[in-house]
Amino acid sequence: MTDLRAFCMPKWGIEMTEGTLAEWMVGEGDAFKKGDLLCLIETDKITNEVEAEKDGVVERIVVKAGGDAEAVGSLLAVFGDGSADAEAIDSFVAGFKPTSALGSVRKKKPAAQKVADDQPVPPKDASGGEKKPVKIDTNRPISPEALKFAEAEGVDISGIEGSGREGRITLQDVQQAARPARTPHLRGPVDHPEENLEVFASPLARRIASQNGVDLGPVEGTGPRGRIRKADVLKLLEGQGTASDAPFVPVDNRPEIEPFDRVRKVVAKRLTAAKQDIPHFYLRTSVCADPVIALRRHANLVLGSKASLNDFVVMAAARALRRHPEVNVQLHGEEIHRFPHADVSVAVASPNGLMTPIVRQADRLGIGQIAKATRALIDKAEAGRLGYDDLDGGTFTVSNLGMFGIENFDAIINPPQAAILAVGTASRVPTEGENGAIAFETRISLTLSVDHRAIDGAAGAKFLATFKTLFENPEELFA
Repeated sequence: MTDLRAFCMPKWGIEMTEGTLAEWMVGEGDAFKKGDLLCLIETDKITNEVEAEKDGVVERIVVKAGGDAEAVGSLLAVFGDGSADAEAIDSFVAGFKPTSALGSVRKKKPAAQKVADDQPVPPKDASGGEKKPVKIDTNRPISPEALKFAEAEGVDISGIEGSGREGRITLQDVQQAARPARTPHLRGPVDHPEENLEVFASPLARRIASQNGVDLGPVEGTGPRGRIRKADVLKLLEGQGTASDAPFVPVDNRPEIEPFDRVRKVVAKRLTAAKQDIPHFYLRTSVCADPVIALRRHANLVLGSKASLNDFVVMAAARALRRHPEVNVQLHGEEIHRFPHADVSVAVASPNGLMTPIVRQADRLGIGQIAKATRALIDKAEAGRLGYDDLDGGTFTVSNLGMFGIENFDAIINPPQAAILAVGTASRVPTEGENGAIAFETRISLTLSVDHRAIDGAAGAKFLATFKTLFENPEELFA
């Protein structure tokens, strides 16, 4: 009996609903082994590699690379053992139905209706006329979305240097190349009157006088040997009212319009929904960072690690979450999911926008392991190489803007999580020391944003109190 099995659009993460098949790495009739790379699938944020789960043969490719987005569960290809005939494969494809676990196949709008709904604006060229789509035939590595955009906009890709893996041209590369070059508005040289070299004046005084049309001949200098200084010219201008009465001439202030890219659209949609749908409340406190700063120096020397202050924040948050499982939760509809271990997301600014990669089971890691894990995630985010395994899930988020000098801020909760900790900068502040003397200590401002549907105020306050105790007594983190 022929062994045929469906290869469908996978689902990575709770919120994924569709994906685009970017590239097939195998063709029809090709045999593959477990672990071989089958294809590349693009989602809203990343391009993920799909590997074979077992040995097999590609009997038929149903969805070609570079097409429209396909819903989760859609049939992409048919795999088998190489013995199936065309009739059996046709029957298998015709009888295929997506399982409820993977979702149903998305129904596409008719072309006429899609045009009516979307109302696309024809692209314009530099002269204001409509751009004519072109067909690009190239052997250079380029993503399907980038190729589609280049053909629609008539972009010449020969001079584009790809920023993707192995020089692959990405959509961002083509969009950058399609932007018109900025033309500077030059006003030409400044018309200065001829200088009187017999006047003894400093170069700066000469320049100010020239710009304001002041004759330095009758000016009495107050500098050494009667040299005319900047202050002498400014004093004269104040008396004449030249500087203050000069007419204000506005300059060109037209904006540069930059449409949202796909990542920014997703981030904007999710954060808007989170702010509108989640009843946030905020708990604020501050912690003394001096004990952690001192311990960090010794720990980095003894352990040979390069732990940052934020790594200790992640460690203290994870230990506190283990003691308060009512905060270590996700909210799905009317269900609260409590987790035995803390998967702490760390907010990272990347070229693709705000990312929140996850330090898995941070409550079970030492400071050296957390430092290594966060450094690896930050490096991957900056290189645009984060995968779904790095982003999917998370029970709590730490967002730190202290390195930018921000004293405090309120962070937006990252659903389906129910809390996020905003960390401000470390500041030296006066405090009362022994015997009433004034002393200085380093303090960090903290704001805990909480989803009131899943976490009560008392639970959030207890968590924050435990975090404060652990952070101000860091030896307890290693107990």
